[in-house]
Amino acid sequence: MENTQTWTRNERYRSYDSYSADYLEALKKSVSRSHWRARFHIEAETGLLNDPNGFSYYNGKWHLFYQWFPFGAVHGLKSWVHLTSEDLVHFEKDDVLLLPDTTFDNAGAYSGSALPIDGKLFLMYTGNHRTKDWMRIPYQLGAFLNEKNELNKLEKPIIAPDFSEVTEHFRDPQIFRHDGCIYAIIGGQDLQEKGIIKLYKNENKDLRSWQKVDNLKFTSDRMGYMIECPNLVFIDEKPVLIFCPQGLDKTISAYDNIYPNMYIAAEHFDADSAELVNPSRLRNLDDGFDCYATQAFNAPDGRVLAISWLGLPDTNYATDAYGYQGALSLVKELSLKNGKLYQYPVEALKSLRQEEQDLNLSKVSLKENAYELEIDFAAQESTELTLMGGALLIKFDKESKKVTVIRGSEKRQVEVNIHQVNIFVDESIFEIFINKGEKVLSGRVFPDKDLKTISASRPTQVKLWNLGK
Repeated sequence: MENTQTWTRNERYRSYDSYSADYLEALKKSVSRSHWRARFHIEAETGLLNDPNGFSYYNGKWHLFYQWFPFGAVHGLKSWVHLTSEDLVHFEKDDVLLLPDTTFDNAGAYSGSALPIDGKLFLMYTGNHRTKDWMRIPYQLGAFLNEKNELNKLEKPIIAPDFSEVTEHFRDPQIFRHDGCIYAIIGGQDLQEKGIIKLYKNENKDLRSWQKVDNLKFTSDRMGYMIECPNLVFIDEKPVLIFCPQGLDKTISAYDNIYPNMYIAAEHFDADSAELVNPSRLRNLDDGFDCYATQAFNAPDGRVLAISWLGLPDTNYATDAYGYQGALSLVKELSLKNGKLYQYPVEALKSLRQEEQDLNLSKVSLKENAYELEIDFAAQESTELTLMGGALLIKFDKESKKVTVIRGSEKRQVEVNIHQVNIFVDESIFEIFINKGEKVLSGRVFPDKDLKTISASRPTQVKLWNLGK
């Protein structure tokens, strides 16, 4: 049905109740025919999943939302879907939806974050409002989720755009605590069409009155024409800014994807002057093909956790033909080593491991493309791995200190001393972690249905675990 659907603007922004039960049933049947459905990654039941939102810990559970257009593999009228988890591995969907059902979010509930405040989970998000002439007004909105799983929106915007400072591109608030105060950063575009991040402070803690501090100062370089999805977290008390600068000049920092997901680490966050003191150079968060809109937060247990959208804006994927698109990454714990950000799946992911196999790999056939590979390169020479029956090629060159990942005609390459590699494959998703997350390469690949083999260019000692749910 997706191949024949005409997605005009009017079609993308139809009301949810205008879609018939028959339409939804046909869409679900179409999605069910896909052989690329993930086993242990989060995907939408139908339609398009994109940014992770509201990642938090509240009322004894981990909470996560994702932005969703239910009716096709396109960007349309967005809502938020709610998930909870006990372990950051198994997530359950419930009936809570943050819907575009007010004047201020009539064209979509755009991205945002969450923070437990006074016994409730406060959600702060961008309402995409469109006038009759289709002019956009981005409002920053608030909502509360209580212990009974009831969601209630605030009646009025908590931050309205100041069009003397920003254009219509002003979105994706992240709310966080620092030194006993509540702050929010919001991505945007200034009147010179440069990417900026604005810092706000909530002094009286009523969450309805926010004071503008300043534009966040963290670089002298031009950050493209727009910054999306900014997140500020603190690792060992050091601030780390994660963000997506659209249109970034590649002479400032090299990247290959249509839009990059990047980070800067600093020595100190001066909230009064809105400054990241002594910032590092700009670095890619993920050197693979499909990582964007990463959301991170400081968890109450001391960890810094992150999850990403494994998809990119303005990009088509093979699953579109079945009526769905997008997935979320594994949940990763973040750490800093010598100023460099490391990312690695949470320890609880090991619960998915089934019987360990120690293989001197040349070629092996599997029942499913759902597994973890671990290679210790201390005693292993350079090698090339072919996964998913040839859909993905990974070259490990110890002498040149390079790892190259190839899918079809595209490739990504990183330079790194190779010690240990862990590769997670989930039907159409791969996440590669080098040296426990010193370098990460993630992406989507869509093998033919029966391509479920792993082979190596030379005998390669590996550990293999099939991964269950």
